[in-house]
Amino acid sequence: MMVGRWIIWKALVMGAGLGGVTLLIAGVPSDVIANPWFTRMTPVRPQDYVFLGLTALLAAALGATYAFPAVCPFQPGKYGVGTYLSVLAVGCPICNKVVVLLLGISGALTIFQPVQPILAFGGLALLGYALTVRLRALRAWPGAGAPGAARGM
Repeated sequence: MMVGRWIIWKALVMGAGLGGVTLLIAGVPSDVIANPWFTRMTPVRPQDYVFLGLTALLAAALGATYAFPAVCPFQPGKYGVGTYLSVLAVGCPICNKVVVLLLGISGALTIFQPVQPILAFGGLALLGYALTVRLRALRAWPGAGAPGAARGM
């Protein structure tokens, strides 16, 4: 794809921005990223760091695709639900008041905590699907292979 340097920089900035925002939205309230505002009642597991990192990377890649011309509509539902599932997946099971209300503390630890990796894979799958849709649309974009086609943007 022949594109100008400015669009590459724009893609890097947009990708870093969305990836960073996603990292903060998912990492701070779940206390995977240590902060003075939230306290986690169960220790952070190694898988929480992995799921949070993969979520941020996929969100950054998805964000970078929006630097290119509007080739495909925004995928807000897939991005939003994917990120929300990732937040549930890395969060403390007994800190989630809805889970504790529905299952109790013992249920949060015995029922919800083992399901968290499944939620993470679901969230990553939605983000991956949204990225795949965007990349397919970018490949099909008429200016994808034409030299200088992106200069007029």
